[in-house]
Amino acid sequence: MATLENDQDTILRASIDRSLRHPVMFFFTSGAAWLAVAILLGIISSAKVHSPGFLDSCPWMTYGRVTAAHQTALVYGWGCQAAFGMAIWLMARLSRQTCRNAGVILTAGHVWNLALSLGVIGILAGAGTGMPWMEMPSFAWMPMLLSYIAIVVGSMVQFKVRPEGHTYISQWYLMAALIWFPWFFGSAHLLVHGFSGSPLGAAGVNAWFRSAMLLMLFAPVGIAMAYYLVPKVLGRPVYNYSLSLIGFWSLAIIAPWAGMQKLTGVPIPNFLPYLGAFAAILFAVPAAMAGINLLKTATTDLATVNESPTLRFTVWGLIFLLIFGLASVLLNLPSVMRITQFTISGYGYDVLGVYGFFSFIAFGAIYFIVPRITRREWLSRRLIKSHFFLSLYAVFGIALVAIFGGLMQGVGQETFTSAWEDAADRVVPYAVMTTVSWCFLLVSNFFFFVHLTLMWLRLGRRSSHPTLLVEPHHHDPHGPEGDIDNAGPAVH
Repeated sequence: MATLENDQDTILRASIDRSLRHPVMFFFTSGAAWLAVAILLGIISSAKVHSPGFLDSCPWMTYGRVTAAHQTALVYGWGCQAAFGMAIWLMARLSRQTCRNAGVILTAGHVWNLALSLGVIGILAGAGTGMPWMEMPSFAWMPMLLSYIAIVVGSMVQFKVRPEGHTYISQWYLMAALIWFPWFFGSAHLLVHGFSGSPLGAAGVNAWFRSAMLLMLFAPVGIAMAYYLVPKVLGRPVYNYSLSLIGFWSLAIIAPWAGMQKLTGVPIPNFLPYLGAFAAILFAVPAAMAGINLLKTATTDLATVNESPTLRFTVWGLIFLLIFGLASVLLNLPSVMRITQFTISGYGYDVLGVYGFFSFIAFGAIYFIVPRITRREWLSRRLIKSHFFLSLYAVFGIALVAIFGGLMQGVGQETFTSAWEDAADRVVPYAVMTTVSWCFLLVSNFFFFVHLTLMWLRLGRRSSHPTLLVEPHHHDPHGPEGDIDNAGPAVH
């Protein structure tokens, strides 16, 4: 009887994967392409900090335009599409439902990419709004919002009609992210672009929106995926179920209040920046709950962690989550905010969240998901290892160096007896390091994009197993060989 149930479960999982192959691979591959664009623009942007004359003859490549286009491509081209791919696959797997609207999702994905492409071109042409992470011209946001609704509505229906029984904590995080995103994305753009209000009010909405993207989209999707991957690949239960619940509810309570700390010193009610700073500092709580819980789980079988590309990326993503939570504390202390408010520390913090924490978990998820939906094996361990180590070195070189360099830059800005140029000169060596690190990431992403494209073209090795890259020391029916869904703690 158990064998029959396992066979039926295997057939169901295979049908779910097959139904999602085209939309998931589209989001992953187009996201990887946008990541390459973002990295190339990041190199140009960083180079202009220490070499202002670089490409100065091209008006499309001025610092303000190329930096805005770089951040837009990174957040919406790579980050959002990686989140979409992970969310629709994971929700289908956990809800035990095949996808019946793959064509609609695929069409919506094309609309998202078209609107994003026109938006990035508009930024480079000089039509940007001047608001970080909301730089695209106003025509882009409505098609993107409608595309998002078409992409995720099927996942919400799957959650509603799932078989009766327990609900995994991964589903809690996913549903929260799927509901939060249209709320803060739609309301922020409506308030900024739909109503002609105070520029100061628009700046406040923009600051809240940037924080919401990090804490209410990328954080819950990344944590949800980690709660699925770590216990599933290891074949072990999560270290502590209670910590997972504390982490979820603390994130749900804290995340919506953060963001206004970026407006410290502007003429708004004084409590708003302090409230935002307090919420941003408290983000360390859900970060610690998820990070420690899953890392304690991972330490039960370090041999498998070292062998598995999925776990290698995911575990380091969780380490970066802890560092991200620590940076949220340090950078949002009132005494530190006064120094770093107009420095590159904020950029380093954003990269740490988007590329360090979220992207590493996304890479781990892609290395896990793609062989299952293509029924092909990755071609090269060496390419995966190159991608991992180059990415790891580069994230340290960009995020942590930029955060520390911003502190030094801020100290120079606060030294009123020195010329302003002295503060600018302080940041030059850190900007050089950032440029070199982006170059490392460009090489790393080239390996990743080529490898992923070959898998989409179904040129990988044929395999009857979900993946051959993990060779567990023991056979567990809930482990990599059994491939039975075990998405962390179940809550009733």
